Amino acid sequence: MNQIRREKIRKHIQEKGAVSVKELNALFPDVSVMTIHRDLSKLEEERLIVRTRGGAMAVNYHGVTEGKLETRMQSNVAEKREIAQKALQLIYTDSTIFLDAGTSCILLAQMLPDIDINIFTTAPNIAVELSHLVNPTIHMCGGTLNRSNQAVSGASTLAMLENINIATAFIGVSGYTPDGGFTCGKEDEMQVKRLIMRKAARKVILMDSSKYGKIFPYKFGNLEDIDYIISDGQLPEDFIRRAQDAEVIVL
Repeated sequence: MNQIRREKIRKHIQEKGAVSVKELNALFPDVSVMTIHRDLSKLEEERLIVRTRGGAMAVNYHGVTEGKLETRMQSNVAEKREIAQKALQLIYTDSTIFLDAGTSCILLAQMLPDIDINIFTTAPNIAVELSHLVNPTIHMCGGTLNRSNQAVSGASTLAMLENINIATAFIGVSGYTPDGGFTCGKEDEMQVKRLIMRKAARKVILMDSSKYGKIFPYKFGNLEDIDYIISDGQLPEDFIRRAQDAEVIVL
């Protein structure tokens, strides 16, 4: 019976891509949550699934790793431009902002006006994009470069960010699910995002609607941890209601 149930769980995860323990427990109400956890552990040992915080995903699920930055720059361009345009209204002269690595923040950097402002970033390509502006002071964090997403991370990155005060942080997200929260694909990336979430006075998530329903291995926050979500106007209504209940402003 255990083997039959595990095979059903494996097929369900394969079909859905990613599921939560809560969902699996509803699918198999006759077994305990602990039994579901043991089933998932066994399936992971057999390399048939990938465990995540609060659930599991298929080994070939597109959300386990993100594509290269060049590829992602070509997807949902209009939506990301809309997000960047909305984000501009949260940027003020003489403040300090953080721009995360990622395609939405690249577009935001391209649209940024030439004003007196302190900008911190972990993305070398964003720093270069901003270099044509005269008035902003651009601070490039040191660290180990991830070539696929053009972001630096590591101990030196965290040490620099630990010692600054950020008024507004614009944070990219790889995926969001109600059970998994805001997630990304790499542990070092998660560490940077968590630190920024703690340091920034105002946390702004940049997330087009294609990210909703995707789950990645590393969670860095929940709805309750942020102040704004800027999206393309196509997020599900139930998600918008949950955000409003958490006193998050959705633009």
